[in-house]
Amino acid sequence: MVVDVAGLTETMMVGPTESADPRRVTELAGIISSYNEATEKLLKSHEALGTEVLRLQDELASSDAQLQRSRRLAALGAMAAGIAHEIRNPLAAIQLYAGMLVEDLDGADDSDAAVPPERMRSAATNAEKICGLVRGLNAVVSDVLSFSRDIQPRPVDTDLRAVLLKAADVHRPAIDAAGIDLRIEVPSPTPRVAVDPVLIHQALLNLIRNAVEAMEPAPSRPDDARALTLSARTAAARLIIAVRDTGSGIATEDVDRIFNPFFTTRNTGTGLGLAIVHRIVDAHGGAIAVANDGGAVFTLNLPLAPLAETGAGS
Repeated sequence: MVVDVAGLTETMMVGPTESADPRRVTELAGIISSYNEATEKLLKSHEALGTEVLRLQDELASSDAQLQRSRRLAALGAMAAGIAHEIRNPLAAIQLYAGMLVEDLDGADDSDAAVPPERMRSAATNAEKICGLVRGLNAVVSDVLSFSRDIQPRPVDTDLRAVLLKAADVHRPAIDAAGIDLRIEVPSPTPRVAVDPVLIHQALLNLIRNAVEAMEPAPSRPDDARALTLSARTAAARLIIAVRDTGSGIATEDVDRIFNPFFTTRNTGTGLGLAIVHRIVDAHGGAIAVANDGGAVFTLNLPLAPLAETGAGS
């Protein structure tokens, strides 16, 4: 319907001695009302759009920060690989010669007056210490290489419970020695999912080791308070794995840097375990989060590949 707005406006502007056509006044009032409603809707839409733009900007900033972090980690990984290879060769030679020294000293005759028995035993002890230190450095190099290598997930049909149990069994001696109550929580029937079981196993090994170390016996922690819970479930084509301990949790100031390479709050270790876990999760296109809830809780959120696209697995 075409409305003569000019005519309606003229009607509203008639002098006091003239009478306005009531129908035209009603039409103009209707148009004004419709205009006000449309304006109100536009304002609400504008506000909603502004809110959505801010949300998208926050998501973009978060995604950009994650991308920058991944790039920094990749560059650091390449550098670490070069350093590790440079260190490993001389370490191998040191270990070889120290081992030969131990064998020579073990085979020496204690009655040989040229070398007092005390010195022989001391030399053998020191040589064994050298070998021990080299083994420790070799472990550091292995961690650096593990962190720096290219990660390409190969998802296969996998039993979730089996993956959790396999990782827990590796640390079973330490778990039992510390009196930790191990709990496995997986829905029944056990879901079969498409993930890379080798990489998930490696990530779990690091998380479980950290959890066990966080619950080492202490006077302030009763034995019955030590519990380690491994849980896994699927939701909306995602795999959610959580590792929960009853340790002292993560200090607030450490939460934002806990996944940084070489960061550690302990006197031992390389500080690469959680960085490796982060790289594994990142390679899967997932996310990892840490929270404090009666201890530390690490949660892995991974996208699942369709089972039909994978091969046979565990």
